[in-house]
Amino acid sequence: MTMTKSMPALKNSRTFKRVGLILAALLVMALLVLLARWLRELAPVQGFIAAYPGQSRLPSSAPVGLPAWLGWQHFLNAFFILLIIRTGWLVRTTARPKAYWTRNNKGPLRTKNPPKKISLDLWLHLSLDSLWVLNGIVFFIMLLATGQWMRIVPTSLDVFPNAASALLQYASLSWPLENGWVNYNSLQVLSYFLTVFVAAPLALVTGLRMSPAWPKNTPALNKAYPIEMARAVHVPVMVYFVVFVVIHVALVFSTGALNNLNHMYGSRNDDGWVGFGFFAASVVVMALAWFVARPMFLGPIASLTGKVSR
Repeated sequence: MTMTKSMPALKNSRTFKRVGLILAALLVMALLVLLARWLRELAPVQGFIAAYPGQSRLPSSAPVGLPAWLGWQHFLNAFFILLIIRTGWLVRTTARPKAYWTRNNKGPLRTKNPPKKISLDLWLHLSLDSLWVLNGIVFFIMLLATGQWMRIVPTSLDVFPNAASALLQYASLSWPLENGWVNYNSLQVLSYFLTVFVAAPLALVTGLRMSPAWPKNTPALNKAYPIEMARAVHVPVMVYFVVFVVIHVALVFSTGALNNLNHMYGSRNDDGWVGFGFFAASVVVMALAWFVARPMFLGPIASLTGKVSR
């Protein structure tokens, strides 16, 4: 009886803590805005922003605009990242998976040791990882072949003071003057560079170390790259992607949604509704994928390459 009565109290305590954290976060954000606005009133800071408006100059050979292939890549990356984060969280937090998968030890993937039984969530996570890596290879090839890399790779040291200027302008809720169709601001450049060339490779190499595909009978290799190290990096990288996505989406919708969505999904530089239409369709696709990512629907697909069991 005592335990039964304590459960609502525990839930209320957790709810109270969550509400408290949200209110504290809002208070901190409000204070940061006030601080940024105060700083922008100072003459030295105004001079700094005038000298570094928030955007570095691109090389003369840099392409202008965002091609259609980049829009498709944006959708596919968003699709895979969303489901990878979801399945990764389920793998980490689910104590008793609803279904398991064991690979067929036949054909070209035959191994000496018997395949290991893994949860269906992990099977989906690894499958999505593989598709994400393949998509990433295509992305890197196209990025280098079309010169689009110049838009997200810093080519001048003034990217750092310009990024600081852009951050201050964002924090004061007075957005940097920019045209993403031509050139990203320096804070965007650094964040995109970090995401594409640092976070994504880290997610790959740490995830590979934690996967069943990693060779187990290699003591020297396992000692040089212990699984504990991979785990210590993999989770923070996942958190980074979550934070990046939240901030990215918030800024897309708060700094000219229609124009930004046209850049990202419509390959056009105007305020029409084409990009929004493609974006809305992509959200529907991702929502459907989120819904069907459960054993009832995944089982028949997973059984094509292995045995699904409870």
